[in-house]
Amino acid sequence: MPGDVVLELPVDLRSELKTPLGPVYTDAERLLADATTPIVAVGDIVTYHLLEAGHTPAVALVDERTERETVEQDVKAAVVGDNGPTAFDSRHTATNPAGTLTADLLSTLRRAIDADESTLVVVDGEEDLATLPAILAVPDGASVVYGQPGEGMVLVTAGPETRDHARSLLERMHGEYGRARDALALR
Repeated sequence: MPGDVVLELPVDLRSELKTPLGPVYTDAERLLADATTPIVAVGDIVTYHLLEAGHTPAVALVDERTERETVEQDVKAAVVGDNGPTAFDSRHTATNPAGTLTADLLSTLRRAIDADESTLVVVDGEEDLATLPAILAVPDGASVVYGQPGEGMVLVTAGPETRDHARSLLERMHGEYGRARDALALR
């Protein structure tokens, strides 16, 4: 399978994932006032808004697309640097086809979270589902922020309840949850 797919999103879970996992914000500064660090951002537009508000996330996962369209040039330039400098200390790439989670993405996410520097992960494919493993992999109390199409940015604070929900969703995906857990180095 391309990118060593570990989990695949079944059709019957798609509608459940449309429900926000936390409060929705339209103002990045308000979100940042309520967020705790470290912050993991999932999505180009979310990352762009956090950067524009003066905050570089500890980890950002982007695919240079939003709602299946290429992001605007100013967003790309601000987030991935458009071949110039970025706000991030390091940059990694991962392959992850749409509707899946690959071993490559999961292990890259783990390394980025463990790094002592801000890390941009540019995903060849789609980064949307990375929100769920990010909730499991970040330290207790950390924030995961992702985009809710047409609504804003969702803030999830990692803790027992949010982890249980994310784990439940991942366990109901098709594939090998144990391999996903191993790739994330979860106990």
